[in-house]
Amino acid sequence: MSGKLYGVGLGPGDPSLMTVRAVEVISQADVIAYHCARHGRSIARSIAAKHLRADQIEERLMYPLTTETTDHPGGYKGAMEEFYAQASARLAAHLDAGRTVAVLAEGDPLFYGSYMHMHKRLVDRYDTEVIPGVTSVSAAAARLGTPLVEGEEVLTILPGTLPEEELTARLAATDVAVVMKLGRTFTKVRSALESSGRLAEARYVERATMPGERLAELADVDAESVPYFSVAVLPSQVDAERPEARERGEVVVVGTGPAGPLWLTPESRGALAAADDLVGYTTYLDRVPQRAGQVRHGSDNKVESERAEFALDLARRGRRVAVVSGGDPGVFAMATAVLEVAAQDEYANVPVRVLPGVTAANAAAARAGAPLGHDYATISLSDRLKPWEVIAERLRAAASADLVLALYNPGSRSRTWQVGKARELLLEHRAPDTPVVVARDVGGSGERVRIVRLAELDPAEVDMRTILLVGSSQTQVVRRGDGEQIVWTPRRYPEA
Repeated sequence: MSGKLYGVGLGPGDPSLMTVRAVEVISQADVIAYHCARHGRSIARSIAAKHLRADQIEERLMYPLTTETTDHPGGYKGAMEEFYAQASARLAAHLDAGRTVAVLAEGDPLFYGSYMHMHKRLVDRYDTEVIPGVTSVSAAAARLGTPLVEGEEVLTILPGTLPEEELTARLAATDVAVVMKLGRTFTKVRSALESSGRLAEARYVERATMPGERLAELADVDAESVPYFSVAVLPSQVDAERPEARERGEVVVVGTGPAGPLWLTPESRGALAAADDLVGYTTYLDRVPQRAGQVRHGSDNKVESERAEFALDLARRGRRVAVVSGGDPGVFAMATAVLEVAAQDEYANVPVRVLPGVTAANAAAARAGAPLGHDYATISLSDRLKPWEVIAERLRAAASADLVLALYNPGSRSRTWQVGKARELLLEHRAPDTPVVVARDVGGSGERVRIVRLAELDPAEVDMRTILLVGSSQTQVVRRGDGEQIVWTPRRYPEA
């Protein structure tokens, strides 16, 4: 009979935080295994020490290295793979002899722990049980004495070993975060927190529940003093104090993409989370998650200038304002309206930033294939802000230049004839079988993407939630093996 393998979570360091089940398994096991560095000391063993028996066999699994500097032919990864294979073979020998083996793991065995490398190699061969433990994340939150995550907030746990740009993006995009594995990564993590605008709220916890525990504002911590066993915490923002007024606020114009959260960039998500006030067309505001302490100012879609002025006035009073726009705010959207008002002398000292978003044209093109693979022009068919004669002239010029066309705002309940007129103008320069992507509500619940011939484009199926992509003379339509049609425009244009 083979022995049984246990992965035993010891909790964050205080022996009194071990579970009853962990103590039972440790005190009864034949073999106690634990990982350690080359100095031979093991934090895991010290936590469990008073529950060990003198007659137990101890397997000290000593790492061959603790940094990525190595002359192993397989590099750091190769050296570690070799070590884990040898360590699991040592444990397998005890299991084959019928002994029970308890592998000690700080925190939880399957949470950034060394035990998991033994588990993956042995679980299919032996009876195995994992004893969960209190993680350092829970311990850090408890020691800080502040809620970690509440309500609809999202908790993101990140290793500090990620590249700085990746850390910055993820920190900007989430509500609550814990960054593990500080030590040598601390300077990079601090920089990422600062770049993402989260440094002021970041807390530092070192050796939670253990001797030498330290709590501090992360911004005040000296990088030279940071050990591996420390974490950065961005706690819950529910009930967090938002300043009533700052010396100077700002306006950030945020593009939400064509639909819901899947289309938001991390930078935009972070700006929306950090705002004191959200200003925008109600339909677009409804795409943004509710957050405690934020004030939402919804309005109709035809009051862009008034909305921009309202946002700038809030910022002038010290508020951090996000103006919410659909798609990309610089493409037929709110960025122009905000910048136009911000150009007035009275708002000259109000900072304004524009964050990009996925455009409706890009979203529709991706659904259809790659119709925008070569030169293209973007034209709005709405004559509310410019005369139809200007639109017609631009359509003729773009069509005669053989550009692919992305046609925004093609129709509405009050504008029903523009699509038909545009089709007539385009047919003067394009073949009747030119492919047209008719994309409605891309990314939304009513998404419908069709490919039709230009001559058969039906104005009746086009509304304000539709965008049209009209191919050039080179645009191709291919029906693939699954029956789906794809559209693409070659990057190479034929020589004259």
